Order: sequence, then structure tokens, then C-alpha cells
Amino acid sequence: MIEYPVSFVGLPIGNREDITRRALAVLESVDCICCEDTRNTGMLLSHYGIRKPLLSLHEHNEGQRAPEVASRALAGEKFAVVTDAGMPGVSDPGYRLIQELKARQVSFTVLPGPSAVVTALVGSGLPSDAFFFGGFLPVKSGRKGAVLQAALQASHTSIFYESPFRIVKTVAALAALDSQVPICVARELTKVFETYHRGTAAELLAEFTAHPPKGEMVLLIGGVNAPRPQVEMEQ
Repeated sequence: MIEYPVSFVGLPIGNREDITRRALAVLESVDCICCEDTRNTGMLLSHYGIRKPLLSLHEHNEGQRAPEVASRALAGEKFAVVTDAGMPGVSDPGYRLIQELKARQVSFTVLPGPSAVVTALVGSGLPSDAFFFGGFLPVKSGRKGAVLQAALQASHTSIFYESPFRIVKTVAALAALDSQVPICVARELTKVFETYHRGTAAELLAEFTAHPPKGEMVLLIGGVNAPRPQVEMEQ
């Protein structure tokens, strides 16, 4: 195995068994693991019998932690960087640390892992030859509306993370813009209650209004090239 001072390790997005053998080997070999939540990471490590010092690195302290990690790596320590789920740096902490490592010329590597974005895209049934990932949708309605409008006019599938507390309002906003746009809400991916809700914005609005969904969600919106339901013409 090639050793780097710092390894960014992709972790399972839900099902613990999705972790790679290489990821486990790296987690077992480093001196310290930087993690978003020490409790969550601790439970995963315990499941695989790994015991290592943990250093919290999250959105509120990454700016302060990054120089410390870079200095310790230069001094010879080996680090793994993980987040609660998925890939560090993708809508999760990691980007600022990478900038610090680059500035200090500390070499690092990235271990691939499960991706909610790609998993949801394939499972949605929407066109997957080209796509755009926009991270978390804006909270403010005006900005969110502009982002959704752009997704409707795009020639590719658009993918966003959305809160279960806002998903009904978001689907309602989509239905108001285009009730027949094909969308998918992928919920609790790789977990016991994994569900793909597929249909038009109007159909999913009716479904979610009656039964508000819970859990972690990925929203996918078909662009102008996505197949649309056939509307019968009146005779």
C-alpha cells in the first residue's frame, strides 16, 4: 500500500457493509482519524474492531484544525480524514483542510467510496449521461425558486440534497413551475427503509402531502431531455 501523510476516506452512506477493504486497511494503519462526529465514527470503528485516536474536524472548527493537522503530518504522523457518511469535501468538511495541505505541500490521497449522488442518479431512472450536482438547496424561497427554474431548463438531470422538513414545500414549488416535470426523491439510501419515489412533481406532491416522508433525501429533477408523461388530447 502506498502511504500518504493524509488520506481522505469515503465511508458508507448508510449500510456499514459498503466500506471497502482498502478503507479499513488505511483506518487501521494511521496514527489519528479526523472525523466530523467522533461518536458516529467511533461506532463504525468499533463495529470493525478498530481503535485509533479521534480528532474532531467539522464545519465549525475546520479552519482552526487544518493548520494543526498539516503541521502534525509534516512531522511524520499519518492521518485519515472521514465524515459521517460519503466523501469528505463533498457537502461535508474537508475542502479547507485540502487547501491547507496544498499550501504546505503535504501530499494526500483520496480513497473512493459510496456516493449518494451517483447511487440516487442510477436508481432514479432519469437520464444519467450528464448531470449536475448542486449540493444542498438554498433555504430562502427566492433563491431556491431560481435554482429550481434553472434545473427545469437544463439539458441534464439536476441533483440536490434536501431536508425532510422542507421537501414538501420544495416539491410544491416545482409543481407550481411545471407540474409534469419528472422527478425522483431517493430516501434513506442503502438503509433498511430505502425508497425511491418516482413520478411527476404533481404526483409526488400529492403523495407527500398525504404521507410526509422522513429521513435523508436526494432530490433529482429531469431536465428538458427527460421523458415526460404522455398527455392525451381531447377529441
